[in-house]
Amino acid sequence: MLKLAKLSKVIGMRVFTDEGNYFGDVEEAMLEENRVYGWKIRSTRDSYLTKAIGGAKGVIVPHRLVRAIGDIVLISKASLSGFEGREEEKPENI
Repeated sequence: MLKLAKLSKVIGMRVFTDEGNYFGDVEEAMLEENRVYGWKIRSTRDSYLTKAIGGAKGVIVPHRLVRAIGDIVLISKASLSGFEGREEEKPENI
C-alpha cells in the first residue's frame, strides 16, 4: 500500500546516501505543477555535503535520486563523488 505524507513532515529531515553517509538536511521541496521535482538540501557542519561542495550552502537534489522517504530521506550514491554521473542527474549548487 502506498503511504503518503505531508511535505511539511519532510522539511528538516536528515538526508543520507544509500551507502550510509550523512548528506545534510531537507530545507525545501521544489515543486512544479503539483509535483516534487527536487529537494533543496542544506549542508550542515558534520555532513559529507559540506566537505564535497566547499563554500556552498547546499544543493538541489533531483527527486529521481531519492530512494526512500521515511524517518530519514535516502538518496542515491550518484549525488556524491564530486557530483559524478550523467549531467541531468547532478545536483545544483545553491
